[in-house]
Amino acid sequence: MQEKTLNFFDKVYQVAKLIPYGRVTSYGAIAKYLGAAKSARMVGYAMNGSGGKDVPAHRVVNRKGLLTGKFHFDGTNLMQQLLENEGVKVIDNQIQDFEALFWDPAKEL
Repeated sequence: MQEKTLNFFDKVYQVAKLIPYGRVTSYGAIAKYLGAAKSARMVGYAMNGSGGKDVPAHRVVNRKGLLTGKFHFDGTNLMQQLLENEGVKVIDNQIQDFEALFWDPAKEL
């Protein structure tokens, strides 16, 4: 029996589900981990389409720690609220202590 080959979005979701509570990563870090370093935007598209898949998309931000995907969440501040519920401080759409909270799948997995 042949194993189902995962598409890129499914692979992104698998990685995103491993981001620890209270930590964040970037679209580019996930893309690089998956061997598609220039596909950060595709990771963003995957996060945008992850609704209902039990994926913590709120933990994926841009390479500078900005909540660039916040407009894809219901409500104006849901992404920030979800992060703050996990103890992540956000000021002006910017993760505070980004380097300390950054989870790099290439190093962690």
